Amino acid sequence: MKRPAYVTDKALKQFIKSALEEDIHDGDHSTLSTIPENLQQKAKLLVKEDCIIAGVELAEIIFKQFDKNLKVEVLIKDGESAKVGDIAFYVTGSARSILSTERLVLNCMQRMSGIATLTHDWDSRLLGTKTKLLDTRKTTPNFRMCEKWAVAIGGGTNHRYGLYDMMMLKDNHIDYNGSIANAVKMAKDYIKTNKKKLKIEVETRNLQEVEEAIKAGADRIMLDNMDVDTMKKAVKLINGKCETEASGGITRDMLKQVAATGVDFISAGALTHSAKNIDLSLKAVK
Repeated sequence: MKRPAYVTDKALKQFIKSALEEDIHDGDHSTLSTIPENLQQKAKLLVKEDCIIAGVELAEIIFKQFDKNLKVEVLIKDGESAKVGDIAFYVTGSARSILSTERLVLNCMQRMSGIATLTHDWDSRLLGTKTKLLDTRKTTPNFRMCEKWAVAIGGGTNHRYGLYDMMMLKDNHIDYNGSIANAVKMAKDYIKTNKKKLKIEVETRNLQEVEEAIKAGADRIMLDNMDVDTMKKAVKLINGKCETEASGGITRDMLKQVAATGVDFISAGALTHSAKNIDLSLKAVK
């Protein structure tokens, strides 16, 4: 699948460089001391748990950035289903290079495959509805790119990437500012003054705040921690005047009920903060 726009060559290079420096520092001494410099070998990425594979493209980039002579033969692509015992890819070349990059590749792929698998499971429950499944900013610091990429691989839709590409006026913004109307007006003035192209989303906690957000001219209204009946009333009240997003305490079992209220989006932090890593291994091929 095509990489999301935020997964740039520059960002990937920076991430991989930092991660390798953290792990290798002044040398992979276990490998340097026991593996001959010119030894050429082969390894396989073994799937030990049914999953949606994610991070294969990243793994190939990691290998190539560390050692341009490593060759990767991909058998299972990002976003495809994998079963226990499947081989996702083979990597061939310097044994030292394979061993020194093994842990970074596995750390990324195990995490990304876990997120993609959970996202795919949740998103499949929304088939037949107009509602899209969104991630959040509840990500691991310095690993957001990979976690959001995994959500996209799993079939989900990325919410804003960070604080800079969409305005979200949350409960604390409103409480500090004083009112939804004032906060939205100030946000619109800021956008105009600074010549920004940003949508404004407003978090609401009850129907009164929904009405305020509609009148203020929000682009999207978040229905935060509302029960299903209140969401239905809110969607009817909004009546297509802006986008709607259900958020807060969303569980897998609730997805169909929440989608039935007619919301455009459901956002869930669980996709990134509660996904279980998938068991994968990089094994020497003898």
